[in-house]
Amino acid sequence: MKALLALENGRCYRGESAGAPGQTQGEVVFNTNLTGYQEVLTDPSYFGQIVTMTCPQIGNYGVVAEDAESQKPQVAGFVVREESSIASNWRASGTLRDYLETNGIVAISGIDTRALTRVLRTRGVMRGVIGTGAVEPEELVEAARQAPTIEGSDLVREVTCAEPFEWTDRTGDPDEFAVQPVRRATRPLHIAAYDFGMKRNILRRFTAHDCRVSVFPAQTPAQELLATKPDGVFLSNGPGDPSPLDYAVTNARTVIDAGVPTFGICLGHQVLGLAMGGRTYKLKFGHRGGNHPVKHLATDRVEITSQNHGFAIDPESVPDDVEITHINLYDGTVEGLRHRTHPVFCVQYHPEASPGPHDADYLFSSFLDEMEQQAPAATDHP
Repeated sequence: MKALLALENGRCYRGESAGAPGQTQGEVVFNTNLTGYQEVLTDPSYFGQIVTMTCPQIGNYGVVAEDAESQKPQVAGFVVREESSIASNWRASGTLRDYLETNGIVAISGIDTRALTRVLRTRGVMRGVIGTGAVEPEELVEAARQAPTIEGSDLVREVTCAEPFEWTDRTGDPDEFAVQPVRRATRPLHIAAYDFGMKRNILRRFTAHDCRVSVFPAQTPAQELLATKPDGVFLSNGPGDPSPLDYAVTNARTVIDAGVPTFGICLGHQVLGLAMGGRTYKLKFGHRGGNHPVKHLATDRVEITSQNHGFAIDPESVPDDVEITHINLYDGTVEGLRHRTHPVFCVQYHPEASPGPHDADYLFSSFLDEMEQQAPAATDHP
């Protein structure tokens, strides 16, 4: 079946359907990972976006149920250069095409994804529509222009959990990424986590560090989390623009004022940045891939990181009581913050990787250190 991708600037790309039939709209973005397409598809941070993979061939190792980052694919659409019809992987439970069709994801293959990426890098990400079958380019272009924008939209409500729950999956054990120091805690530390669209591997990394994690919907009042007496509070990744998330920012301020150790990743970083007095802005084409160099300013160490975001903290807005801890070496954008007097820190990138390198996994240990320092009753001093 023929398919067409139309952008709001009038450009159209003809190809073939590689997923479910139909029509879909969203913000067209690109990801530079060579592998990890299933993790990308199931990452809730991509909700509302049509994701273009720059790697020429996608699908060659099929899909694996254990590798999903959420219950189902979250992308609005998928764009690839060449779709592999063969799933060459002993762990695979099926092909990429079957996975997309089963989950109703409209996709297109057979277009020059690198030419599309150059357009997005030059013009910036933009709204687009994928249509399959007999479609008129002019109609799809107009549909793209009428599609809602990511800016100003609260997408977190679409992906957060419906009810609180305890995370019990311990597939992150034993720890495969780093040798962990001997912990002082005599019990598993308890983390209360805000789910803004959380990836499962974040939860796996916490359980690999022997933490107990309670997950709460994004709109849960902070007092409800604090009533569980957590050793720490975590703010997760998630989709879209942080500026309309007034409830999340208010809750983050309450947590900060309570003095509870707090850690944020990606959207959680942006929410904490807003709560600490900063401002956010939309990047031209965002950071999405697994090879972004980030400098840790305190050590001059460079980490190769996994990233997926379209907004950033304005460095000029960071108040004096907040320290910028990490910067992106591609464009100098803020990649980490730490409060100077409260046990609060956050990073824009993804230390849990999946897909991506494990250079930043130390941040989970840093969070445990903060929690142990703030919870002496939970430790066994020598």
